[in-house]
Amino acid sequence: MTAAGQVTAVLGPTNTGKTHYAIERMLGHRTGVIGLPLRLLAREVYDRIVASRGPSVVALVTGEERIVPDRAQYWVCTVEAMPLDLGADFVAVDEIQLCADPERGHVFTDRLLRARGLHETLFMGAETMRPAIAGLVKNVQFVKRERFSELTYTGQKKISRMPERSAIVGFSVENVYAIAELIRRTKGGCAVVMGALSPRTRNAQVALYQNGDVDYLVATDAIGMGLNLDIKHIAFAATSKFDGRRMRALYPQELAQIAGRAGRYQENGTFGVTGEVRPLEDETVEAIQEHRFDPVRKLEWRNHALEFGSVDRLIRSLEAPTQNKWLARARDADDVLALKYLSELPEVKEKLNTPQRIKLLWEVCRIPDFRNAAGNEHVTLLARIFDFLTGRGLAQTRIPSDWLEKAIARIDKAGGDIDTISKRLAYIRTWTYVAQRKGWVDNESHWRAETRAVEDRLSDALHAALTQRFVDRRTSVLLRRLKQKETLVAEVNDKGEVTVAGEFVGRLEGFRFRQDTTESNEEAATLRQAAFAALKPEFHLRADRFYNAPDTELDFTEQGGLMWGTQAMGKLVKGAEPARPAVEAFVDDEAGPDVADKVRRRLQHFIDRKVAANFEPLLAMGRDETLTGLARGFAFRLAEGLGVIPRENIANEVKELDQEARGALRKHGVRFGQFTVFLPALLKPAPTRLRLVLWSLWNGLDEFPESPPPGLVTIPNIPAVPKMHYTLAGYHPAGARAIRIDMLERLADILRTKDSRAGFEATPDMLSITGMTLEQFSDLMGGLGYKGEKAERPKVKAAPIPVAVDPDAPIQPIPEGESAFVQPDPEAAPEMESFYTFTWAPKPRPRPERPARPERAPRADAPAAADRGPRPDRGPRPDRGPKKEGDAPAADRGPRPDRGPRPEGDKSDRGPRRDGEKREGYKGNKPYGGKPGDRDNKPKTYEQRPPRAEKPIDPDNPFAALMALKSKL
Repeated sequence: MTAAGQVTAVLGPTNTGKTHYAIERMLGHRTGVIGLPLRLLAREVYDRIVASRGPSVVALVTGEERIVPDRAQYWVCTVEAMPLDLGADFVAVDEIQLCADPERGHVFTDRLLRARGLHETLFMGAETMRPAIAGLVKNVQFVKRERFSELTYTGQKKISRMPERSAIVGFSVENVYAIAELIRRTKGGCAVVMGALSPRTRNAQVALYQNGDVDYLVATDAIGMGLNLDIKHIAFAATSKFDGRRMRALYPQELAQIAGRAGRYQENGTFGVTGEVRPLEDETVEAIQEHRFDPVRKLEWRNHALEFGSVDRLIRSLEAPTQNKWLARARDADDVLALKYLSELPEVKEKLNTPQRIKLLWEVCRIPDFRNAAGNEHVTLLARIFDFLTGRGLAQTRIPSDWLEKAIARIDKAGGDIDTISKRLAYIRTWTYVAQRKGWVDNESHWRAETRAVEDRLSDALHAALTQRFVDRRTSVLLRRLKQKETLVAEVNDKGEVTVAGEFVGRLEGFRFRQDTTESNEEAATLRQAAFAALKPEFHLRADRFYNAPDTELDFTEQGGLMWGTQAMGKLVKGAEPARPAVEAFVDDEAGPDVADKVRRRLQHFIDRKVAANFEPLLAMGRDETLTGLARGFAFRLAEGLGVIPRENIANEVKELDQEARGALRKHGVRFGQFTVFLPALLKPAPTRLRLVLWSLWNGLDEFPESPPPGLVTIPNIPAVPKMHYTLAGYHPAGARAIRIDMLERLADILRTKDSRAGFEATPDMLSITGMTLEQFSDLMGGLGYKGEKAERPKVKAAPIPVAVDPDAPIQPIPEGESAFVQPDPEAAPEMESFYTFTWAPKPRPRPERPARPERAPRADAPAAADRGPRPDRGPRPDRGPKKEGDAPAADRGPRPDRGPRPEGDKSDRGPRRDGEKREGYKGNKPYGGKPGDRDNKPKTYEQRPPRAEKPIDPDNPFAALMALKSKL
């Protein structure tokens, strides 16, 4: 080898500029080839050289891409795709330490032994390769490069405390996704870099990180292969990986390769561990920091001189051993395993009759398993492709275009989740690889462009899916602008959505800001502070609009909330009196005391006017100075009950009121009902709804009872609901239902006219008042203390109404066999109707149990019962004589004279008596008018006053005919 073909090994740790040095050396020659370990890195170097020399002289050749201009001078390739027969002036191979890799090492070893430039050859890699290169390459020169910055170990850190500009490294897709999801929740988002990503997706993800949209990167060990990023800290989320056959711990040099990506150029970097990974051992840390590792002793090797005379000879040549002490025969890779499997298939074996067919089969077997398909799926696809390429004759054919088009069409779908799109990308990489093979498809340029377009679309879709899942764009943008000390402007739309600097940050509900965020506490607090700073003018403008809003725009809920349209502005709280509630405004502290005070005063004005309008009769009664004494005290009790009180609760107060006091209260609308004392005006829906809220506030209820729908005479009586809740709602429970208070008092007026002792029937007026059926009314009366008995009687049919007949109308003949009159059937059973008879059956009041009389202790000086002896005979009781002078003894009185029936108005016939009721025929407890003998001949009347004289029927009344018919019945 002459000086013109000098071989140089540039060795050293990461961040020494080896790749940059190789690119500069290549551009100093007329032609050059550089081999890189990853397609991602090849694309990065290609873009860099294109930017320097233009696309017309730069070629890119990888397994899935082939961009070769006519005047190509510089070839950027993956190591597997490096052309060795170009005769380029310059050849370089990066990451040469991969010669020891179990999977790909034999390819790098082959390039180390055979790839040479006419003028210069460079091998870049770790210092551990120095002995092996010196033993295998003659006249090689070594150049050691030192790291530009220092690398420091920082120990273990939680992901939530990870510093900015950090990369967290995992070694499986599942691990990478889990870490990325955690960082999104705690840090706002991250970029994701994996070796399986297409260059387009990887570049888009790296751009997120490099542009500062996110401060964190989650990656596999792909970042250890030459990707130069602005990383300050590397954290290992795992220190072991699956190498294709087993799980094994990473070697110190492998950890150093990845950790060395921390620090860029002259900026120092740090590395450590995170998650459940144990801290690194001191020996390992020292080796990484000082770049001292055990040298490579063996390189993976596979024979390159293949024989295609037969399949057996090809396999033997692939398995040929080596005698070189530096080389070790590589284990069978996927291509060798596929060759052995396919060559045994009958349909394939019969076609392997020429060296060309055997060589074609080997090329087919070298199609990578991008999909990592399980079982025989991959080799089945290889057999299908080989069948297409061999056809029926000896000449090589092509893969059918229609079959390839259908296969690509099934993949060309941008929808789906990350895993689905990733699988499609793996599938399209297979067809991209196939399209790059010369002579395998018709119109190669078309299919190369088609597969590249599909890959680009899927790459964009994958980037969008990764960003949507693992990046909170809003948070990352806002935090970046906050760091740059930019002024943020908030906007609130008509839906209350708040945007800061164009990014949605939450909603403004009234005067409370609801932040929509998943950031960490520190970042969330920063965003909240920025949002409030921008929202401060909006709070003052909104407070002015609210203060001037009409009462029609405000309302209260049945649970005491205060609303402005659909926005909660505050709530009612207990005040000094039941009818004077206080308010609590919902205003964030950041809005300021002026805004809070203005909102509170507006809410207080609203509820004060609401109470004044709905309870005006009650408030007017409290202001009436003419009410004195017991009447004024009774008015105070009504105010406490908010206009409705069960009579049983104030029975004593009612008895103490004289007629003058009652009259004064009646002037204010107070009605003394048999069951309830109330103001009828306060039974309307609006006062009822407000009364339930105010009473619940005053009594400290956690959940307020709701008012029933307006217009219902009766509602269901639920046993679990307290009776007082029904009273406040304007209803009285009786049986299975509760009846409206005012309608119940109307019913009570009718019942007082009935003989409750002898029994009475339910009338249509009673049923009309309650709106019930006869069965329902019976249950209601039972709840009021009456006993109902059901009976039946023949139903009386109404007399037919005569119809006027036109005398001039012709007489219609009667059909034969029919009569002009319909005769009733004498044997038919009469139609029956049901009715109820009700009698007063008050429930007996339970007598209170008397306490047990304490047993009296015997006197100390008294003899025991057994010692007293028999009781002496006292003799007959002396006659005391008459009790009073002139009275005869009881034995001489004779039988008691028969007093006769009790006078009319006997208490046993009275039924329930209403306050102020006077019974005809009595004055106090003495009868007036008539004689005792005439009592049975008089009708029994239970009216409070004499019946009114009936008014004549108005002939203009539309119901005159119906009223006349009713009076006749």
